[in-house]
Amino acid sequence: MYHPRMQSKSLSLPDSGFVLGLAYALLWLLLQSTEQPFWMLPFGLRFGALLIAPLRHWPWLIGMELAVTAAVDWHTGMPMGWMEFLIGDLPEPLTVAAGLWLLRRANLHASLRDPEDATRLLLSAVLIVAANAAVDAVLLALIHHASSSGMMIQMLGRELLSNYLGILLIAPLLIMLLRAPPTRKALAALLMDGMLVMLPAIAILLILFRHAAPQPEFARVLALAPVLFFAFRHGWRGAVLSLLVSSLAVALADFQSKHGPQNAAGYLFLAVAGTGALMLGSATDALRRSSERVAEQNVYLGAVNRRLDQLARQLRDAARGNLQAEENQRRHMAAELHDELGQNITAIQTHVKLAQARLRSAGMEDISTSINTILGYMRRALHRLLDDLRPAVLDEFGLLRALDEGPIRDLLSTAGLAYHTEMHGDPRLLDEDTRTAIYRLAQESATNAVKHAQASEFRLRLRIGERHGTALALLDIRDDGVGLPDRLPRDGRGLQGMRDRVTSLGGLFRLRPDRKGVHLRVLLRSSNTSADINRLA
Repeated sequence: MYHPRMQSKSLSLPDSGFVLGLAYALLWLLLQSTEQPFWMLPFGLRFGALLIAPLRHWPWLIGMELAVTAAVDWHTGMPMGWMEFLIGDLPEPLTVAAGLWLLRRANLHASLRDPEDATRLLLSAVLIVAANAAVDAVLLALIHHASSSGMMIQMLGRELLSNYLGILLIAPLLIMLLRAPPTRKALAALLMDGMLVMLPAIAILLILFRHAAPQPEFARVLALAPVLFFAFRHGWRGAVLSLLVSSLAVALADFQSKHGPQNAAGYLFLAVAGTGALMLGSATDALRRSSERVAEQNVYLGAVNRRLDQLARQLRDAARGNLQAEENQRRHMAAELHDELGQNITAIQTHVKLAQARLRSAGMEDISTSINTILGYMRRALHRLLDDLRPAVLDEFGLLRALDEGPIRDLLSTAGLAYHTEMHGDPRLLDEDTRTAIYRLAQESATNAVKHAQASEFRLRLRIGERHGTALALLDIRDDGVGLPDRLPRDGRGLQGMRDRVTSLGGLFRLRPDRKGVHLRVLLRSSNTSADINRLA
């Protein structure tokens, strides 16, 4: 609610010490007329002014205060003299100034932004009030030797409460006005809640104060309810303003009460509850700022994640394009080898067959046999090369028959491995890239099982289905061999190529070394839709 970038521009203090001191003196005169036994607002003004003002202006502030105090004493007929000035007027401002000077050097700031700052400020107020009371106690002991200790303790206790309450009401208000004013939107919300909540509460408070006990005591407790509400809703600024308004209402009710002024218990409750409200408001503001930072970070992370998703899609598209280009190149090479080399081998075999009779009559029949053997070996090698480049069985028989009856079964059977297949679903749900990837994965897994696994059986399960308009293929391959080595060879590209192929299609690749053998699970998503299947059908 009070984000730093949305905060209103704070009021700037006059750079002239004389002007600042004059303004301070006028406020001092105004607040001095409101003094009550438990209500010492000028002390809070002194604390707040010295806390906020630069050190170079302190002489002007203290000098103007002393001048105004002397003028008031002369106007009211108080005895004037150097002794009265040194003992009565000078110690209090000097004590506050000395204490704040030490505390400011100890990193005290005029801030209620965080609970730590609020705690530091309130503890500083307690220390200053206690130091001032201690100085007054010493002076009273020196001047009035015959004073009873009970009366002195009562007077010092009243001074502690009234001075602390003055700081609690004035110092946070000065910090808000001069250092951290609310935004216009926040101020409008404060005024609206003031009319809806604070005014009815004050009206009820004034009505209760006109009745006999215990209604006035209940009214004092009720006066703090709006303060807590404003602390929760508007942070420490709301607590400051509502506490000041509630305190003024209580003081006014005490002044007009038919039952005389109340004892210190009500004002002590006001001081304690006000301290808690300031702490609560500061913690509420800190929590809001933390929530805003988390929300901003979530927005940023969301944008980063979307960008990463976009880059991942681009990488998958690029990898898929490379695979398609590789498959097209393989198809082209397979066609060229089949047309050129295959036809040449067939032509050689035809010429050898035509010349076989003449070779036999010339006694060179073994040569023709050797040539036919070499040509047969070349044809088988060519067929294996063509199957590696682009399996013709995949185009001729389809995916399921190619997996169940094609070169993969021939490879495993030749190596003595039992081959078990279990396949369900319609391969037409899958696009060509996905069908090719499934066959390549099965082909590479079978090759690895024959070369490295020392297995006795090889199992392949394939399930094809559709979910939420997307075709899915789950491929499960297992063998009962020796499993994967602890460290894969650096030059081995089989498993990495399989993983890259699946990743390029946006699938999931899981390689699980079982206690016996290797377990491969692959999930692939196809871009085909039901409309595409119907069109193909």
